[in-house]
Amino acid sequence: MSPRRVVVAVGLALALLAGPAAASGTGITVPKLTLEAAEAKSPQEVTAALQVLAVITVLSLAPAILMMLTSFTRVIIVLSLLRQAIGVQQLPPNQVLVGLALFLTVFIMAPVGQEIHRDALQPYLDRRVPPAEALTRAMTPLSAFMARQTRETDLALMVHLARLPAPARAADVPAHVMIPAFALSELRTAFQMGFVLFLPFLVIDLVVASVLMSMGMMMLPPVLISLPFKLLLFVLADGWHLVVRSLVVGFR
Repeated sequence: MSPRRVVVAVGLALALLAGPAAASGTGITVPKLTLEAAEAKSPQEVTAALQVLAVITVLSLAPAILMMLTSFTRVIIVLSLLRQAIGVQQLPPNQVLVGLALFLTVFIMAPVGQEIHRDALQPYLDRRVPPAEALTRAMTPLSAFMARQTRETDLALMVHLARLPAPARAADVPAHVMIPAFALSELRTAFQMGFVLFLPFLVIDLVVASVLMSMGMMMLPPVLISLPFKLLLFVLADGWHLVVRSLVVGFR
């Protein structure tokens, strides 16, 4: 089959804007983008195209990989539950919470990332290992991290649902079984930490509501009175320091 050339004009808006200038002789040119679809002449060309497609697919799944294979899930859930416990619905804003969760995730996952870079990425960039072996090397420290944070009951559940024999060690569990087990464990741990965070603020709400009831001020919303006390308690206890420390230490 002879090569086919498809020419796509991408400067329509620029052409409309530059029309008067072009007419006046300023010499403004409109760029064009050429896409070529030709018959592959060797298997290497097909392999390169498939590799590019695989990279694009991985990049499209990057948010899911970040959330489900790292500490991001636990961190963002705990921070969101903390905001709900304090009683301020919009402070800190969502952008601040997500940004803090991202940077904490980078901090927590830094040792794993360094190991992946040393054992998998750098040898692959130096062309010392093929892509398949580099992927296997990259998954080894990541699987070890997930195995340390995964409860045995959750792992046993996913192994049972996958109808696999009981593995001798966590490293023998395939990735498609380890990842959902790790996600279940992270959700459970995050909600347990959120429950502990709710307790002191719940006590303040109950005390304030009881005092207002005893004073006959039933029309006054208890939240209006308890919110300053909860903020004061959180600031005096250095709450952000305690929460971040608990999150980071929980992964070490």
